[in-house]
Amino acid sequence: MTTTGSGSVRRLRPYFWETFSPGQPYAARDIAALRAGVGREPGAVRGMRRLYRAQVFDEDRAAGQESAGLAAEHVALTLFGVHQQGRPRSVHRAGAGLGAACRVLRGCGQVSPIAVDRRMEALAGSLSSEELAHHLRPLVQLLRGAGIGLDYTRLLFDVRAWQQTEAEQNRRVRAWGLQYRDLARTDPGAPGPHLGASGEECSYWERYTPGASRAAAELAALRAGADREAGTVPAMWNLYRAEVSPYEQSTGALGSRLVAEHMVLVLFGLHQHGRRKVMHLPGMGLGTACGRLRDSGRGSAEGLERRFGNVLTAVDGHELGRHVRGLVSLLRVVDQPLDYSLLERDLLNWDVPGKQAAIRSRWDRTFHFTGSPSR
Repeated sequence: MTTTGSGSVRRLRPYFWETFSPGQPYAARDIAALRAGVGREPGAVRGMRRLYRAQVFDEDRAAGQESAGLAAEHVALTLFGVHQQGRPRSVHRAGAGLGAACRVLRGCGQVSPIAVDRRMEALAGSLSSEELAHHLRPLVQLLRGAGIGLDYTRLLFDVRAWQQTEAEQNRRVRAWGLQYRDLARTDPGAPGPHLGASGEECSYWERYTPGASRAAAELAALRAGADREAGTVPAMWNLYRAEVSPYEQSTGALGSRLVAEHMVLVLFGLHQHGRRKVMHLPGMGLGTACGRLRDSGRGSAEGLERRFGNVLTAVDGHELGRHVRGLVSLLRVVDQPLDYSLLERDLLNWDVPGKQAAIRSRWDRTFHFTGSPSR
Protein backbone atom coordinates (compact mmCIF):
# COMPACT_ATOMS: atom_id res chain seq x y z
CA MET A 1 0.00 0.00 0.00
CA THR A 2 1.03 3.62 -0.52
CA THR A 3 -0.32 7.00 0.62
CA THR A 4 -1.41 9.58 -1.96
CA GLY A 5 -0.91 13.31 -1.62
CA SER A 6 -4.45 13.70 -0.29
CA GLY A 7 -3.72 11.26 2.53
CA SER A 8 -5.84 8.41 1.18
CA VAL A 9 -4.40 4.91 1.03
CA ARG A 10 -4.03 3.23 -2.36
CA ARG A 11 -3.34 -0.50 -2.64
CA LEU A 12 -0.62 -1.31 -5.16
CA ARG A 13 -1.50 -3.98 -7.68
CA PRO A 14 0.47 -7.24 -7.54
CA TYR A 15 3.54 -7.80 -9.64
CA PHE A 16 2.82 -9.58 -12.92
CA TRP A 17 4.43 -12.86 -11.85
CA GLU A 18 2.41 -12.97 -8.62
CA THR A 19 -0.88 -13.49 -10.46
CA PHE A 20 0.32 -15.06 -13.70
CA SER A 21 -1.19 -18.36 -14.84
CA PRO A 22 -0.20 -20.12 -18.09
CA GLY A 23 -3.87 -20.77 -18.80
CA GLN A 24 -5.02 -17.15 -18.62
CA PRO A 25 -5.95 -15.18 -21.78
CA TYR A 26 -2.98 -13.67 -23.64
CA ALA A 27 -0.48 -15.58 -21.45
CA ALA A 28 1.66 -16.65 -24.41
CA ARG A 29 1.62 -13.12 -25.86
CA ASP A 30 2.67 -11.61 -22.51
CA ILE A 31 5.54 -14.06 -22.04
CA ALA A 32 6.73 -13.36 -25.60
CA ALA A 33 6.70 -9.64 -24.82
CA LEU A 34 8.80 -10.22 -21.69
CA ARG A 35 11.34 -12.24 -23.64
CA ALA A 36 11.50 -9.48 -26.24
CA GLY A 37 12.55 -7.13 -23.46
CA VAL A 38 15.81 -9.00 -22.78
CA GLY A 39 18.68 -6.59 -23.38
CA ARG A 40 16.31 -3.67 -24.06
CA GLU A 41 15.78 -0.51 -22.05
CA PRO A 42 12.86 -0.42 -19.59
CA GLY A 43 9.70 0.66 -21.41
CA ALA A 44 11.18 0.13 -24.87
CA VAL A 45 8.93 -2.86 -25.64
CA ARG A 46 5.36 -1.60 -25.92
CA GLY A 47 3.90 -5.01 -25.20
CA MET A 48 5.53 -4.96 -21.77
CA ARG A 49 4.28 -1.58 -20.62
CA ARG A 50 1.01 -2.74 -19.15
CA LEU A 51 2.83 -5.55 -17.35
CA TYR A 52 4.96 -3.24 -15.19
CA ARG A 53 3.68 -2.28 -11.79
CA ALA A 54 5.75 0.90 -12.01
CA GLN A 55 4.38 3.42 -14.53
CA VAL A 56 6.24 3.96 -17.81
CA PHE A 57 6.05 7.30 -19.63
CA ASP A 58 7.55 7.96 -23.08
CA GLU A 59 8.88 11.38 -22.07
CA ASP A 60 10.73 9.91 -19.07
CA ARG A 61 12.27 7.16 -21.18
CA ALA A 62 13.33 9.70 -23.83
CA ALA A 63 15.01 11.79 -21.13
CA GLY A 64 16.75 8.73 -19.65
CA GLN A 65 14.89 9.16 -16.38
CA GLU A 66 13.57 5.65 -15.77
CA SER A 67 13.40 5.03 -12.03
CA ALA A 68 15.65 2.51 -10.32
CA GLY A 69 12.55 0.58 -9.31
CA LEU A 70 11.40 0.35 -12.92
CA ALA A 71 14.83 -0.82 -14.07
CA ALA A 72 14.88 -3.57 -11.42
CA GLU A 73 11.33 -4.63 -12.27
CA HIS A 74 12.29 -4.79 -15.95
CA VAL A 75 15.14 -7.20 -15.12
CA ALA A 76 12.83 -9.39 -13.00
CA LEU A 77 10.08 -9.40 -15.67
CA THR A 78 12.41 -10.38 -18.51
CA LEU A 79 13.99 -13.14 -16.41
CA PHE A 80 10.52 -14.40 -15.52
CA GLY A 81 9.66 -14.47 -19.22
CA VAL A 82 12.76 -16.55 -19.98
CA HIS A 83 12.04 -18.87 -17.04
CA GLN A 84 8.32 -19.26 -17.77
CA GLN A 85 8.57 -20.03 -21.50
CA GLY A 86 6.91 -23.36 -22.24
CA ARG A 87 6.34 -24.28 -18.59
CA PRO A 88 2.91 -25.74 -17.73
CA ARG A 89 2.63 -23.92 -14.38
CA SER A 90 3.88 -20.65 -12.99
CA VAL A 91 7.60 -20.69 -12.10
CA HIS A 92 7.09 -18.03 -9.41
CA ARG A 93 7.40 -19.78 -6.04
CA ALA A 94 6.85 -17.53 -3.05
CA GLY A 95 9.58 -18.07 -0.45
CA ALA A 96 12.04 -19.80 -2.80
CA GLY A 97 15.13 -17.58 -2.55
CA LEU A 98 17.81 -17.64 -5.22
CA GLY A 99 20.33 -19.46 -3.03
CA ALA A 100 17.80 -22.15 -2.06
CA ALA A 101 16.73 -22.65 -5.70
CA CYS A 102 20.36 -23.00 -6.81
CA ARG A 103 21.00 -25.47 -3.99
CA VAL A 104 18.25 -27.67 -5.44
CA LEU A 105 19.73 -27.14 -8.91
CA ARG A 106 23.17 -28.18 -7.65
CA GLY A 107 21.82 -31.46 -6.30
CA CYS A 108 19.34 -32.33 -9.05
CA GLY A 109 21.83 -34.37 -11.08
CA GLN A 110 21.14 -32.50 -14.33
CA VAL A 111 23.87 -29.88 -13.94
CA SER A 112 27.47 -30.14 -12.76
CA PRO A 113 27.68 -28.96 -9.11
CA ILE A 114 30.98 -27.23 -9.92
CA ALA A 115 29.28 -25.33 -12.76
CA VAL A 116 26.58 -24.09 -10.38
CA ASP A 117 29.23 -23.11 -7.81
CA ARG A 118 31.06 -21.04 -10.40
CA ARG A 119 27.91 -19.30 -11.59
CA MET A 120 26.99 -18.43 -8.01
CA GLU A 121 30.49 -17.03 -7.41
CA ALA A 122 30.25 -14.90 -10.56
CA LEU A 123 26.81 -13.68 -9.54
CA ALA A 124 27.95 -12.69 -6.05
CA GLY A 125 30.90 -10.78 -7.53
CA SER A 126 28.72 -8.56 -9.74
CA LEU A 127 29.73 -4.90 -9.57
CA SER A 128 26.52 -3.44 -11.02
CA SER A 129 22.87 -4.31 -11.54
CA GLU A 130 23.61 -4.70 -15.27
CA GLU A 131 26.35 -7.26 -14.59
CA LEU A 132 24.06 -8.99 -12.09
CA ALA A 133 21.35 -9.33 -14.74
CA HIS A 134 23.93 -10.71 -17.17
CA HIS A 135 24.90 -13.47 -14.70
CA LEU A 136 21.30 -14.18 -13.65
CA ARG A 137 20.10 -15.03 -17.17
CA PRO A 138 22.06 -18.31 -17.65
CA LEU A 139 21.21 -19.37 -14.09
CA VAL A 140 17.51 -18.85 -14.76
CA GLN A 141 17.81 -20.89 -17.96
CA LEU A 142 19.33 -23.74 -15.95
CA LEU A 143 16.54 -23.50 -13.37
CA ARG A 144 13.98 -23.61 -16.19
CA GLY A 145 15.55 -26.73 -17.69
CA ALA A 146 15.49 -28.48 -14.30
CA GLY A 147 11.89 -27.41 -13.55
CA ILE A 148 12.88 -25.42 -10.45
CA GLY A 149 10.88 -22.33 -9.45
CA LEU A 150 12.00 -19.05 -7.89
CA ASP A 151 10.52 -16.22 -5.86
CA TYR A 152 10.56 -13.33 -8.34
CA THR A 153 9.43 -10.74 -5.82
CA ARG A 154 12.45 -11.59 -3.72
CA LEU A 155 14.63 -11.57 -6.83
CA LEU A 156 13.36 -8.08 -7.66
CA PHE A 157 14.63 -6.82 -4.31
CA ASP A 158 17.91 -8.68 -4.84
CA VAL A 159 18.38 -6.64 -8.02
CA ARG A 160 17.38 -3.43 -6.21
CA ALA A 161 20.19 -4.04 -3.70
CA TRP A 162 22.75 -3.46 -6.47
CA GLN A 163 21.23 -0.01 -6.99
CA GLN A 164 21.60 0.81 -3.29
CA THR A 165 24.38 0.51 -0.70
CA GLU A 166 27.26 -1.95 -0.38
CA ALA A 167 25.79 -3.05 2.96
CA GLU A 168 22.55 -4.05 1.24
CA GLN A 169 24.48 -5.95 -1.43
CA ASN A 170 26.43 -7.80 1.27
CA ARG A 171 23.19 -8.76 2.98
CA ARG A 172 21.78 -10.24 -0.25
CA VAL A 173 25.01 -12.12 -1.05
CA ARG A 174 25.10 -13.51 2.48
CA ALA A 175 21.49 -14.69 2.18
CA TRP A 176 22.33 -16.46 -1.10
CA GLY A 177 25.31 -18.18 0.51
CA LEU A 178 23.46 -19.28 3.65
CA GLN A 179 20.58 -20.63 1.55
CA TYR A 180 22.96 -22.30 -0.92
CA ARG A 181 24.69 -24.24 1.88
CA ASP A 182 21.57 -24.41 4.10
CA LEU A 183 23.34 -23.49 7.34
CA ALA A 184 19.92 -23.24 9.03
CA ARG A 185 19.47 -26.99 8.32
CA THR A 186 16.01 -26.43 6.82
CA ASP A 187 16.32 -29.02 4.04
CA PRO A 188 16.52 -32.65 5.21
CA GLY A 189 17.76 -33.63 1.74
CA ALA A 190 20.69 -31.21 1.73
CA PRO A 191 24.24 -32.47 2.41
CA GLY A 192 24.87 -32.62 6.14
CA PRO A 193 27.67 -30.92 8.10
CA HIS A 194 31.21 -32.28 8.16
CA LEU A 195 31.61 -34.91 10.89
CA GLY A 196 34.75 -35.85 12.77
CA ALA A 197 35.95 -39.31 13.79
CA SER A 198 33.70 -39.17 16.84
CA GLY A 199 30.65 -38.58 14.67
CA GLU A 200 30.32 -34.99 15.90
CA GLU A 201 30.17 -31.94 13.67
CA CYS A 202 33.62 -30.43 13.16
CA SER A 203 35.02 -27.10 12.01
CA TYR A 204 37.32 -26.58 9.05
CA TRP A 205 40.46 -26.19 11.17
CA GLU A 206 39.64 -29.46 12.95
CA ARG A 207 39.54 -31.43 9.72
CA TYR A 208 42.27 -29.56 7.84
CA THR A 209 44.93 -31.81 6.29
CA PRO A 210 48.14 -30.26 4.89
CA GLY A 211 48.82 -31.42 1.36
CA ALA A 212 45.19 -32.25 0.58
CA SER A 213 44.20 -31.48 -3.01
CA ARG A 214 42.04 -28.50 -2.07
CA ALA A 215 44.07 -27.26 0.91
CA ALA A 216 45.92 -24.42 -0.84
CA ALA A 217 42.79 -23.10 -2.56
CA GLU A 218 40.78 -23.27 0.67
CA LEU A 219 43.43 -21.42 2.66
CA ALA A 220 43.55 -18.76 -0.06
CA ALA A 221 39.75 -18.41 0.24
CA LEU A 222 40.08 -17.93 4.00
CA ARG A 223 42.70 -15.23 3.58
CA ALA A 224 40.45 -13.51 1.03
CA GLY A 225 37.89 -13.15 3.82
CA ALA A 226 40.12 -10.73 5.75
CA ASP A 227 38.36 -7.35 6.13
CA ARG A 228 35.25 -8.76 4.43
CA GLU A 229 31.86 -9.28 6.07
CA ALA A 230 30.99 -12.83 7.05
CA GLY A 231 29.18 -14.72 4.30
CA THR A 232 30.19 -12.39 1.46
CA VAL A 233 33.10 -14.44 0.04
CA PRO A 234 31.53 -17.23 -2.06
CA ALA A 235 34.68 -19.38 -1.93
CA MET A 236 34.20 -19.57 1.85
CA TRP A 237 30.55 -20.65 1.80
CA ASN A 238 31.37 -24.35 1.86
CA LEU A 239 33.81 -23.90 4.76
CA TYR A 240 31.34 -22.53 7.30
CA ARG A 241 29.62 -24.87 9.72
CA ALA A 242 28.01 -22.38 12.15
CA GLU A 243 24.30 -23.04 12.46
CA VAL A 244 22.26 -19.91 11.73
CA SER A 245 18.58 -19.18 12.30
CA PRO A 246 16.02 -19.55 9.50
CA TYR A 247 15.50 -15.77 9.70
CA GLU A 248 19.22 -15.09 9.18
CA GLN A 249 19.31 -17.53 6.27
CA SER A 250 16.23 -16.03 4.63
CA THR A 251 17.17 -12.36 5.02
CA GLY A 252 20.97 -12.36 5.21
CA ALA A 253 20.92 -10.79 8.67
CA LEU A 254 24.36 -11.00 10.28
CA GLY A 255 24.39 -13.34 13.30
CA SER A 256 27.02 -13.60 16.04
CA ARG A 257 27.83 -17.28 15.37
CA LEU A 258 28.64 -16.67 11.73
CA VAL A 259 30.69 -13.57 12.58
CA ALA A 260 32.79 -15.48 15.15
CA GLU A 261 33.38 -18.43 12.83
CA HIS A 262 34.29 -16.14 9.93
CA MET A 263 36.81 -14.31 12.08
CA VAL A 264 38.43 -17.56 13.25
CA LEU A 265 38.50 -19.04 9.74
CA VAL A 266 40.38 -15.96 8.51
CA LEU A 267 42.84 -16.17 11.43
CA PHE A 268 43.43 -19.86 10.78
CA GLY A 269 43.98 -19.17 7.06
CA LEU A 270 46.61 -16.54 7.89
CA HIS A 271 48.25 -18.76 10.54
CA GLN A 272 48.34 -21.93 8.43
CA HIS A 273 49.58 -20.27 5.22
CA GLY A 274 52.88 -21.83 4.14
CA ARG A 275 53.09 -24.13 7.18
CA ARG A 276 53.42 -27.92 6.95
CA LYS A 277 52.50 -28.38 10.62
CA VAL A 278 48.81 -28.00 11.49
CA MET A 279 48.38 -24.75 13.43
CA HIS A 280 45.29 -25.95 15.31
CA LEU A 281 46.20 -27.69 18.59
CA PRO A 282 43.41 -28.59 21.03
CA GLY A 283 44.06 -27.27 24.54
CA MET A 284 46.53 -24.58 23.46
CA GLY A 285 44.78 -21.41 24.65
CA LEU A 286 45.67 -17.94 23.43
CA GLY A 287 47.39 -16.94 26.67
CA THR A 288 49.56 -20.07 26.79
CA ALA A 289 50.48 -19.81 23.11
CA CYS A 290 51.55 -16.18 23.48
CA GLY A 291 53.44 -16.98 26.69
CA ARG A 292 55.42 -19.65 24.84
CA LEU A 293 56.14 -17.15 22.07
CA ARG A 294 57.53 -14.73 24.69
CA ASP A 295 59.65 -17.45 26.31
CA SER A 296 61.06 -18.48 22.92
CA GLY A 297 63.18 -15.35 22.85
CA ARG A 298 62.09 -14.57 19.31
CA GLY A 299 61.23 -10.91 18.99
CA SER A 300 60.67 -8.22 21.59
CA ALA A 301 59.11 -9.42 24.85
CA GLU A 302 58.10 -5.83 25.62
CA GLY A 303 56.37 -5.49 22.24
CA LEU A 304 54.52 -8.75 22.77
CA GLU A 305 53.39 -7.63 26.24
CA ARG A 306 52.01 -4.45 24.67
CA ARG A 307 50.17 -6.36 21.93
CA PHE A 308 48.72 -8.81 24.43
CA GLY A 309 47.60 -5.90 26.61
CA ASN A 310 45.69 -4.49 23.63
CA VAL A 311 43.86 -7.82 23.33
CA LEU A 312 42.90 -7.80 27.02
CA THR A 313 41.49 -4.26 26.82
CA ALA A 314 39.52 -4.71 23.57
CA VAL A 315 36.11 -3.10 23.91
CA ASP A 316 34.19 -5.41 21.56
CA GLY A 317 34.57 -8.51 19.41
CA HIS A 318 35.49 -6.53 16.30
CA GLU A 319 38.40 -4.78 18.04
CA LEU A 320 39.40 -8.05 19.68
CA GLY A 321 39.62 -9.82 16.33
CA ARG A 322 41.84 -7.08 14.94
CA HIS A 323 44.30 -7.36 17.84
CA VAL A 324 44.28 -11.19 17.82
CA ARG A 325 45.20 -11.08 14.12
CA GLY A 326 48.39 -9.23 15.03
CA LEU A 327 49.26 -11.91 17.60
CA VAL A 328 48.53 -14.73 15.13
CA SER A 329 51.03 -13.24 12.66
CA LEU A 330 53.69 -13.50 15.38
CA LEU A 331 52.69 -17.04 16.37
CA ARG A 332 53.00 -18.08 12.73
CA VAL A 333 56.64 -16.99 12.57
CA VAL A 334 57.64 -19.48 15.30
CA ASP A 335 55.22 -22.25 14.24
CA GLN A 336 53.35 -21.92 17.53
CA PRO A 337 49.89 -23.56 17.18
CA LEU A 338 46.65 -22.45 18.81
CA ASP A 339 43.34 -24.01 19.79
CA TYR A 340 41.02 -22.43 17.23
CA SER A 341 37.87 -24.09 18.56
CA LEU A 342 38.48 -22.51 21.95
CA LEU A 343 39.30 -19.18 20.31
CA GLU A 344 36.00 -19.33 18.43
CA ARG A 345 34.08 -19.83 21.69
CA ASP A 346 35.97 -16.98 23.34
CA LEU A 347 35.32 -14.59 20.45
CA LEU A 348 31.64 -15.57 20.46
CA ASN A 349 31.37 -14.92 24.21
CA TRP A 350 33.45 -11.72 24.32
CA ASP A 351 30.38 -9.50 23.88
CA VAL A 352 28.19 -11.58 26.21
CA PRO A 353 27.59 -9.75 29.51
CA GLY A 354 29.40 -11.45 32.39
CA LYS A 355 31.69 -13.63 30.25
CA GLN A 356 34.30 -11.18 29.00
CA ALA A 357 35.91 -10.76 32.44
CA ALA A 358 36.40 -14.51 32.87
CA ILE A 359 37.98 -14.85 29.40
CA ARG A 360 40.28 -11.88 30.03
CA SER A 361 41.33 -13.29 33.41
CA ARG A 362 42.10 -16.73 31.93
CA TRP A 363 44.15 -15.28 29.08
CA ASP A 364 46.09 -13.01 31.44
CA ARG A 365 46.80 -15.84 33.90
CA THR A 366 47.93 -18.36 31.29
CA PHE A 367 50.05 -15.77 29.49
CA HIS A 368 52.10 -15.17 32.63
CA PHE A 369 52.25 -18.85 33.62
CA THR A 370 53.19 -21.03 30.67
CA GLY A 371 53.30 -24.51 32.10
CA SER A 372 51.26 -27.21 30.36
CA PRO A 373 48.73 -26.09 27.75
CA SER A 374 45.74 -24.53 29.47
CA ARG A 375 42.31 -23.47 28.43
